[in-house]
Amino acid sequence: MLRRLLLPFRQRRRYSSSSSSATVPLYAPTFAVFGANTGVGKTLVSAGLAAALLSSRSPSVSAVSYLKPLQTGYPADSDARFVFSRTPAQLRASSSSSPRATRLVASCRTLFPSPAVGAEAEPLREIQESVVSYGGHGAAEETKVLSCRTAYAWRQPVSPHLAAEREGMAAGDNEVRGCVEQWLLEEGLAEGGEVWKVLETAGGVASPGASGVLQCDLYRPFRLPAILVGDGRLGGISSTLSAYETLLLRGYDVSAVILEDRGLSNDKFLLSFLRNRVHVLALPQIPEDPLDDLTDWFSESSSVFIVLKDALQSFHLNRNERLNSMQRKSKDLLWWPFTQHNLVPQDSVTVIDSRCGENFSAYKIKDSKMMLVPQFDACASWWTQGPDSNLQIELARDMGYAAARYGHVMFPENVHEPALHSAEILLGGVGKGWASRVYYSDNGSTAIEIALKMAFRKFSLDHGILADSETSIKKERNIQLKVLALNGSYHGDTLGAMEAQAPSAYTSFLQQPWYSGRGLFLDPPTVYIKSEMYNLSLPQSMLHDPQTYGDTCFSSQAEVFCKSRDKSSAADLYLSYINQQLSEFSISSNSEYLAALIIEPVIQGAGGMLMIDPLFQRILVSECKSRKIPVIFDEVFTGFWRLGVESASELLGCSPDIACYAKLMTGGIIPLAATLATEEVFESFRSDSKLTALLHGHSYTAHPMGCAAALKAIQWYRDPSTNLNLDANHMKLKELWDNALVKQLSSLPNVKRVVSIGTLCAIELKAEGLDSGYASLYASSLVQQLRKEDDIYVRPLGNVIYLMCGPCTPRDSCSRQLLKVHRRISDFNRAH
Repeated sequence: MLRRLLLPFRQRRRYSSSSSSATVPLYAPTFAVFGANTGVGKTLVSAGLAAALLSSRSPSVSAVSYLKPLQTGYPADSDARFVFSRTPAQLRASSSSSPRATRLVASCRTLFPSPAVGAEAEPLREIQESVVSYGGHGAAEETKVLSCRTAYAWRQPVSPHLAAEREGMAAGDNEVRGCVEQWLLEEGLAEGGEVWKVLETAGGVASPGASGVLQCDLYRPFRLPAILVGDGRLGGISSTLSAYETLLLRGYDVSAVILEDRGLSNDKFLLSFLRNRVHVLALPQIPEDPLDDLTDWFSESSSVFIVLKDALQSFHLNRNERLNSMQRKSKDLLWWPFTQHNLVPQDSVTVIDSRCGENFSAYKIKDSKMMLVPQFDACASWWTQGPDSNLQIELARDMGYAAARYGHVMFPENVHEPALHSAEILLGGVGKGWASRVYYSDNGSTAIEIALKMAFRKFSLDHGILADSETSIKKERNIQLKVLALNGSYHGDTLGAMEAQAPSAYTSFLQQPWYSGRGLFLDPPTVYIKSEMYNLSLPQSMLHDPQTYGDTCFSSQAEVFCKSRDKSSAADLYLSYINQQLSEFSISSNSEYLAALIIEPVIQGAGGMLMIDPLFQRILVSECKSRKIPVIFDEVFTGFWRLGVESASELLGCSPDIACYAKLMTGGIIPLAATLATEEVFESFRSDSKLTALLHGHSYTAHPMGCAAALKAIQWYRDPSTNLNLDANHMKLKELWDNALVKQLSSLPNVKRVVSIGTLCAIELKAEGLDSGYASLYASSLVQQLRKEDDIYVRPLGNVIYLMCGPCTPRDSCSRQLLKVHRRISDFNRAH
């Protein structure tokens, strides 16, 4: 009976390597006990809370499950055994106040004791059991359960990372997290009433786990509400506040602070300092006599533990109520971008509780139970996200430091370290070999507007267009500067950026009545994978004889990017087409000039994840430079390893005059953009008149938090010790998407094309008419299956489904997501 109720772990499991994934049930109130230091009484709080819960009538608690994931000093010291023995003793001692006769079934077990524990380990692997009756008279009216468990235990009373090393028993982060997740998901512990779960950490908030990872980071994927056991000793205010702020910095919710009262009024100061943001409770001073069995102390503390229990219950109910109401409130209050609200049912709104690395923690109802479920962010939150869980913490720390040091400071004629250092690393990275200046702004679209102003000024100077006197001002105003760009391009949502892109759904009269499309837009050739081969697709506007343009199929991506193609018949075709288009424009336009080339190098993002033939773009850049037309690379999407290299210019084999960066630049944690330019472009704005300066900026230009985040993220991506995907010998990312699986996808009959490069894998489904294009709802059912059943958050571009990871995402995680997509598209094929 006991074994059936307690459902112990029977064997060691192999856990997923996805370190930022964790499912957390919300129907069982669950809290993590952290300490401001070691020896502050975490286990006393766990035992006191367990007793308060098991004696509670409101709520009616039927079971308490306690887990100590890491234990040292074992078996002489066992926190689980203490809770196992002291909780029943408290219940017996207070049984006179309980009107109902109750039977408590208690158990204690250690799952993985270190070999150093020796012969003592075997009996400890077995479940220690006890049955205690308390309260009322006569036969027990109800049965309650106390399950106490230790996951990993070492003999030496030292930090877990030292014990693991010295005793030769490692406990990897994923194994520890796997134990915790399995414990969280356990059911059947008791029948009726609430089941509460309490996880007790080891040492202090920032004490190392068995691998050396800090425990506040080790358990962060679960983001369990924290009970912080403070320090009542002299100096304890400092250590408690440090622990509190460490938890907040990592995104934990601290539900209560509880500490021993040693007559120093630490609790009163903390309550005042924290301004009632959190409950602060004081316990009686703990007896120092080691022979004291603490019966009197627990009795004296019982009222405090009841208050703690009530505070936690209130926290749990309020949290669930907030999460449960967010779908409804969002539909009533929010106006989402790029979203037709009529097409979004309330139950399809994704409620995001938090983020850890590549995953959302999404609120869901599964089998009528409230859960927080890890959901892979397959659109990288509009292509911004790069951090794994470790970088996310580093970014939060560095941004917090910058905010505390600078707040925000005005930028013109000023300098601060984050802006200067991030400029240096930008020029030494994506701008290496061509750029000499960095112009900061706030987002990609603004960076494009700045780039256009730069290019137009440089072109005007180079071609003698700028007025030399008052008499030529009228002539100036009749001149129109336009851009040379590609059909399918997208450069942002602001009015100027939209003028620099070809007509599309984004620029229609419904969206932008002022749009005129100030440019010449060429039809680009594209490359895609179909039936396991790389295929070249030429636009109809390129008049050609099939015998003259050479190969249209390639066996590998390397062949597509090979510079030897520069002397191919395809190169001749492209050159002829480009020259013809430029000549026709110059003949038909007397006062119009193509004053800038703007392209998204290699991949057009919002246009449908199209891969443009790099040979075409390389020739286009070369022709523009020969005509002194400034070249702008829009790398807002493609920059910072999105395509497997730091800058897409490395793939093209040519450099721009101006380039725009954003999104991944800061790890996606905060908006910031930068427009890089050559010294020649910068010089075109220099004079003795302020009116010739670049009069563009916003109030938060080069804000220190953004610059600090950029500095950290860029360094993190390019360091092979932090980015394990980086091939340091070639300074490019290793292949992230399983090549065999990509080829299988490309061979499915309902797949039109696949593009796989760097962190991107895009799949266009075959569709006709209204089922294709940006407005298509063709893949709606597939999208909902992936979101709701496969826990992949996809946001398609019409009938184009894409997966996007970060530069640091483990390859096996990419493979798992791609396998799910392959399975769904295969089923979708049969259904359609």
